[in-house]
Amino acid sequence: MTLTQGLLALAALVLLVLLVQGLWASWRARPRRAAQPLERVEPSLSAQPAEPVLGEGAVAPVGAAGEPPSNLAPDAAVAATGERAPRPAGLRRRAAIDPLIDAIAEVSLEAPLPAEPVLAALPASRRVGSKLLLVEGLNAETGGWEAPVHGQRYSAFQAGVQLANRGGPLNEIAYSEFVQKVQGFADALGAAVDFADMADVVSRARELDEFAHAHDAQLAVHLQAKGPAWTVGYLQQCAARQGMAPGPIAGQWVLLPEDLDAPPLVVLSFDAQAALADDPDQSALRRCTLSLDVPQSPESAEPFSQWQRLACALAQDLDGALVDDDGRPVSIQQFAGIHQELQRLYEALAARDLPAGSMAAQRLFS
Repeated sequence: MTLTQGLLALAALVLLVLLVQGLWASWRARPRRAAQPLERVEPSLSAQPAEPVLGEGAVAPVGAAGEPPSNLAPDAAVAATGERAPRPAGLRRRAAIDPLIDAIAEVSLEAPLPAEPVLAALPASRRVGSKLLLVEGLNAETGGWEAPVHGQRYSAFQAGVQLANRGGPLNEIAYSEFVQKVQGFADALGAAVDFADMADVVSRARELDEFAHAHDAQLAVHLQAKGPAWTVGYLQQCAARQGMAPGPIAGQWVLLPEDLDAPPLVVLSFDAQAALADDPDQSALRRCTLSLDVPQSPESAEPFSQWQRLACALAQDLDGALVDDDGRPVSIQQFAGIHQELQRLYEALAARDLPAGSMAAQRLFS
């Protein structure tokens, strides 16, 4: 073999090594895929973010600000676990008028009325700005307050408007709208109505809003891919392995509590467009978010521990780094510090008769 032939052979060998190395690097860098394809889960059109049930299972439309978070997942089985999703929105716990968070107007009747004319006279919209408006009747037979139901008779009514939520406090304009709507309802029934003083209501609303603002907590930690990106299918498979289920909208998986009427304990969110792709294995993700809405779940359900558990487990499964909003690493010690702060928050909410996870707390922090 001549020197020229030897150099050519060496060059060919070097090129072959570089080619193999490039193919290996390309294979290593490909997005991680699910071990087996997951059945695609389409978001349910009926599973939109909903607020506490009004009246006869009707759900009021969602406003632009301060709306209650959804507690529903689509009516579909979880591909990896076979667990069923929560019940439809109409079967959720019904929101009741609560003097802790509502301004209440009393509607007096001369004689009991059947439900049919009452239902026809109810305000068309059950919202005042971004605040929930509720109407309840005193059942003439049972003596209990309830949303008007066909076939029942009622001897009195009360209407309530929420004083505050994450959209801010009830103001004079919104309270005037409430008065207008309830007065129209009372006039249609030939009833008298007694309203609370506007100045007192607005003052209560501002004080409640200040308390809520000082005791709100929405936590989020991000998982950032350290190596190869993940496909949507791979991320969903890892989430299902940790007991999560498809959420109400594309790009969302949730950890459900034992009480399916309650909001999810933890929400995993990622790019919705990637979730809606025809082939989820063609969409590469490098970041997802685990969030916890503290006032929405009872302390007894240990939502913080579940949030921390999921964060650590998914970080390991996905080979991801836990980071904050600014991309800085989050350590176990930081989780412990947050947990201590939350204990004080839980105590403050309970002292105000607004324990985390209660219907009143869910409405206030919505």
